[in-house]
Amino acid sequence: MKVIETVAEMKQARKKLRGTLGFVPTMGYLHEGHLTLVQQALAENKFAAASIFVNPTQFGPKEDFKKYPRDPERDLAMLKGVGTHLIFMPTVEEMYPEGSNSWVDVASVTERLEGAHRPGHFRGVATVVAKLFNIVEPTRSYFGQKDAQQLLVIKKMVADLNMNTEVVAAATVREPDGLAMSSRNTYLNAKERQAAIVLWRALSLSREMYLKGERNADKLRQAMTRLISQEPLAAIDYVSVANTETLQEFSQIEGPALVSMAVRIGNTRLIDNIILGS
Repeated sequence: MKVIETVAEMKQARKKLRGTLGFVPTMGYLHEGHLTLVQQALAENKFAAASIFVNPTQFGPKEDFKKYPRDPERDLAMLKGVGTHLIFMPTVEEMYPEGSNSWVDVASVTERLEGAHRPGHFRGVATVVAKLFNIVEPTRSYFGQKDAQQLLVIKKMVADLNMNTEVVAAATVREPDGLAMSSRNTYLNAKERQAAIVLWRALSLSREMYLKGERNADKLRQAMTRLISQEPLAAIDYVSVANTETLQEFSQIEGPALVSMAVRIGNTRLIDNIILGS
């Protein structure tokens, strides 16, 4: 395993590889979900690379950039354990040198859900992912379905800008009780961790209603909202039942539907989703 800290060295290392490269961009503080992505990249490519970079441009002024959990030594040990070939660990100054003033804006699909609640977030995401793709030049790039809107934004960017990588979506990895694995779960105390199960319970309720034939999206949203509201530690940012391609809210479900939510458990904001009718 080789750890690389500069753009120039990463580009040089990429040129030396002969064969397909799978790439997993991360912000570190890895969990089993990240390792599953790396293992898929290893299974489907000759080489696998990952990046560890907490990207400041996707955090809002009141968000947790400085508090975001970091443990690079642990991350490197985990990546080495699954056989990752290259780790790209740039500094903020390396990724955004003085005078950097170019951005990638993906319109339409960024205006709803997370985009509406976190202005500027997806500009930061799209910009850093575009830079990483240009630096690493992956054959395939791997992202988790848990960040469903982010996945859609990246797919749209790659298609619109004719980027030479295949975006691969992997299923959300969950704890035994259903909570989606996330670096932010470490912020939860014991009571909050127990309360956080309400997200999975609400998603499961929507699936149960759908499988019983319910197609009225308002009824799904209302039922999920009622369930979440019964948890004293939970505060809803949004509950959505939307078209999987446009993120337009359904009134009546037609075709696959992305059921997603953002819920604050105490001071920790969690997101999760499932797709109905896929």
